[in-house]
Amino acid sequence: MSIYSTQYGLDSVGKELMECITELRFRSAGIVDVAIVSLEGLPIVSLVLEHVEETRFSAMTAAMLSLGERVAAELNKGLLKKIFIEGDYGVIVTMQAGDDAVLTVSATADTKLGLLFLDMQRATEKIARILTSH
Repeated sequence: MSIYSTQYGLDSVGKELMECITELRFRSAGIVDVAIVSLEGLPIVSLVLEHVEETRFSAMTAAMLSLGERVAAELNKGLLKKIFIEGDYGVIVTMQAGDDAVLTVSATADTKLGLLFLDMQRATEKIARILTSH
């Protein structure tokens, strides 16, 4: 597992964000990787396995977000709330975390999705508060 922090370093905001994703990672069974990413696709903080490149993970998050927002808008589905991708070996979920960031997790295939979504929603609310208070 590697820890990555760019935009905020490990100043007080970076530390609060890192605590938030660390808590999420260990509270929610099945989460493998977790990252807070700027809307431009830059990694803010992340906890990812060694074989996952943080900048690539963040860039893919931005690409999913861009396409998801476009699809939601063009099909008149309102504001995008979450993106969910399910594969044979697991899931990837991205949720808006305030006006300037998103939270993305990858999780195992046997993850209980209802609990994952609930834990992520709580984390995104906390992330939004942290980012707007600083």
